[in-house]
Amino acid sequence: MSEIATHAVALTDVAAAKVKSLLEQEGRDDLRLRVAVQPGGCSGLMYQLYFDERLLDGDAVVDFDGVEVVVDRMSVPYLDGATIDFADSIERQGFTIDNPNAQGSCACGESFH
Repeated sequence: MSEIATHAVALTDVAAAKVKSLLEQEGRDDLRLRVAVQPGGCSGLMYQLYFDERLLDGDAVVDFDGVEVVVDRMSVPYLDGATIDFADSIERQGFTIDNPNAQGSCACGESFH
């Protein structure tokens, strides 16, 4: 078994707690939070954030207080130093990604180049 790679994506305590509560609602303990970058969006690249039970070859994994965050090999360089947080305010509710690698982003905050 090869050693599993790690990544430099951070998950805040608030986001980790939210992920845990979502997994408890689903009644699943076999899911991980997967973060990926894919082509699309108005700036060239888009984030994807979803639950995944699969662990693919080359995935990088970091455990945050029982919540596993998985990043695929291709996305690791794009997400180096990024922070996943959870916002719960009138203006916005949901997971946010603060990525120092994003040179330009569009108004929706969902994509960058």
